Amino acid sequence: MSFGHVPTVGVGELAEADFLLDVREDDEWQAGHAEGALHIPMSQFTARFGEVTEAAPQDGRINVICRSGGRSAQVVMYLAQQGLDAVNVDGGMEAWAAAGRPVVDDTGAAGHVL
Repeated sequence: MSFGHVPTVGVGELAEADFLLDVREDDEWQAGHAEGALHIPMSQFTARFGEVTEAAPQDGRINVICRSGGRSAQVVMYLAQQGLDAVNVDGGMEAWAAAGRPVVDDTGAAGHVL
């Protein structure tokens, strides 16, 4: 599946303080996510767009993540059309976990990527 040119960032290039938007569905989020990420499922994204603009850093980049990169690439294209600085996290939560980054569940315990 091709999304044209979507700006990407590798997991290793992300700092702990970087803003992260997780667009996976609720069951995926509950099983395991990056601590501190904002969760807005892609299926609810356009309806909840205002939450992104409120939470995102005013002059900062929005790093968008999903399981492997397909859904987040679509959201990045939408954000770019709205004039926002957004990048797709290459490899998604699978790459996040593979890189040894912490994955937590809804209770804050160790989680896993669905």
